[in-house]
Amino acid sequence: MTLRYAPLVGAAAAPVLDDLAALRIAVFRDWPYLYDGDLGYEREYLSAYRDNPQAIVVAAFDGARLVGAATGTPMTDHAEDFAAAFDGSGYDLAELFYCAEAVLLPAYRGQGAGHRFFDLREAHARTLGARFAAFCSVERSADHPARPTGYRPLDPFWRKRGYAPLPGVVAGFGWKDLGDAHETRKSLQFWIRAL
Repeated sequence: MTLRYAPLVGAAAAPVLDDLAALRIAVFRDWPYLYDGDLGYEREYLSAYRDNPQAIVVAAFDGARLVGAATGTPMTDHAEDFAAAFDGSGYDLAELFYCAEAVLLPAYRGQGAGHRFFDLREAHARTLGARFAAFCSVERSADHPARPTGYRPLDPFWRKRGYAPLPGVVAGFGWKDLGDAHETRKSLQFWIRAL
């Protein structure tokens, strides 16, 4: 399957946001997120990418169908919980570009989309003058009952891209897990690389 990639900046992302909201809910149901998604929340969250002329949505299409996407924005424009994780780290938030989420339907994985998502977000970050790119990954215990047998984390892929975990730079963010009645706060480990 050949995917077509479109880097959509600011308002140019508007036409894909509803499809991206549904895609995020579908993909993030799986381990390690276990996200019990809400379309209203998703639309509100994603509107920040449409409304920010420095934000990017890298859309991946199979024909006209959105099958994957990756988002990014200057760190100073993302949630305060994420920026606060860098307090005392020595990094200037104005120099950081946040590679937020990357979602891709399972049938399209293993064909280079992950690299393309990072390539296009990092290129956009450079045009904005960012010196570093960062993202965060959810931390779940190794003995979590929902952890699939044979699960392989993406750490080797991220390291191959030049990212490394930032010791002590951990954000807290809440969402409702599948099967839970209430939202709980999760730990998200930041990874970083120089651009």
